[in-house]
Amino acid sequence: MARGRAPGYDIQREAILTQAAELFARQGFVGTSMNEVATACGMSKPALYHYVRDKSQLLFEIATTHVARLHALIEEVATGDKVNPPPADATAHVRRLIERFVLEYAGARHAHRVLTEDVKFLVPADQARVLELQRQVVASFANAIAQVRPELIAADLHKPLAMLLFGMMNWMFTWLQPDGKLSHADMAPVVADLFLGGLGAVKTEK
Repeated sequence: MARGRAPGYDIQREAILTQAAELFARQGFVGTSMNEVATACGMSKPALYHYVRDKSQLLFEIATTHVARLHALIEEVATGDKVNPPPADATAHVRRLIERFVLEYAGARHAHRVLTEDVKFLVPADQARVLELQRQVVASFANAIAQVRPELIAADLHKPLAMLLFGMMNWMFTWLQPDGKLSHADMAPVVADLFLGGLGAVKTEK
């Protein structure tokens, strides 16, 4: 009979992913050893292997867990809750998506950096799986943008505009410091204003 998981297994595994993400973000995936991950987690290397197969599995799960949270955010924005009801219109929907994503990146900056910089070290099949999950997130944003300006679909511009938006959001970590004068909370409405303010000026006819 197979032995069940010990109490707290999932909590410990999540803690391992968090610690590994911080190390990968600071030192790079290649520059981090499993010994260092084990030490950061306060456990032996053999104990670490009870939770993950190898360093590549750590990288894959950090990336997919982060993207899964982004998918959940999209659903949360669309459905709303008692505190934040669903957006009143298409423009408000895009604005809330932008602001929620920017704030999520602030709280998950290590995992986000790993996603943007280290996925290239995965084997091709795992890279493809992560990329497909990311494409689904971009597609959701593209669809939301198209609700603001439906003519963008015929001009085949809604997806490129979504990619330009992610270009602004995804790389903020390269210049926006956690202890700087401006925070992600400060910049979230600025990104929304900049994107939505310029969206109306985009020409759909050549």
